[in-house]
Amino acid sequence: MAGLAAAARARELGAEPVVLEKGGRAGGSMLLSSGVVWRHRTLAEFRAECPGGEPALQQRIVDELDGALDWLEQLGAPVLARSTGNERTVGRRFDPRGLTEALVRAGAEPRLRTPFAEAQVLATGGFGARLARERGLLLRANPWSEGDGLAYALARGADLSPGMDEFYGRALPAEVGEEQFVSAAQLYGAQALVVDDRGREFFPREPSWSETDLVQAIARLPGGSAWYLVDTRALRQPVRERTVAELVEEARAAGADAGGIFTGGYGSGLAAALVIGRIAAESALRPAA
Repeated sequence: MAGLAAAARARELGAEPVVLEKGGRAGGSMLLSSGVVWRHRTLAEFRAECPGGEPALQQRIVDELDGALDWLEQLGAPVLARSTGNERTVGRRFDPRGLTEALVRAGAEPRLRTPFAEAQVLATGGFGARLARERGLLLRANPWSEGDGLAYALARGADLSPGMDEFYGRALPAEVGEEQFVSAAQLYGAQALVVDDRGREFFPREPSWSETDLVQAIARLPGGSAWYLVDTRALRQPVRERTVAELVEEARAAGADAGGIFTGGYGSGLAAALVIGRIAAESALRPAA
């Protein structure tokens, strides 16, 4: 999202951007998402949810996301819903493939399978693949995110942001294909008794609404796995557009934060990528003082 948004904004400002893509297709992990781009309703709510995040960057997302969403629509990105379905947040749901195609049309056709090179804007999608491999976790991201951009920046004097011990994740029933990354996510920890392989509870509090805190706790267990135990009453409970029973049935069938914006909590990575990607293009093209 960030790289394609930066390219589209750069072309809008009169530049001729070049997009280098390590993988075999455009879109990165954005293409694998639910397509919901959202923000917290106010900065105060954002701060309460992500208290360790950088306030100035959080403010930019709150202030600029709505205009950036209008911009995406103007580029032809197809909107599937104009609400998030969550009373805590505001945003829109886009078709991920249509969103990717709209940004590519507006910016530049990426040069696929291109090794990392010198760049004005770094938008490499984090290091989810490396993290999953090193910790023995299931991968829920594109397979090319090895942290090339992070290493490049650190070698040139950049600093790490807070929250490097946190990641965005979802509990999965097993290794699944990219097409099931959204549908197979098990989001009913609040309705379940969650235990380790020995049947012991290991998470002493109610999971947050996003359940990313529970997933991070599971990742710290040996093997990075846990059991979700639910009763008949819990199976009927709604979870977003489905019920717990439907999520369980799906199971039977079957972390990118520049600047520390979401440290201590959870926010929309697509929203940050969209807003910061546009800002990156504007900064790269601003005349030197």
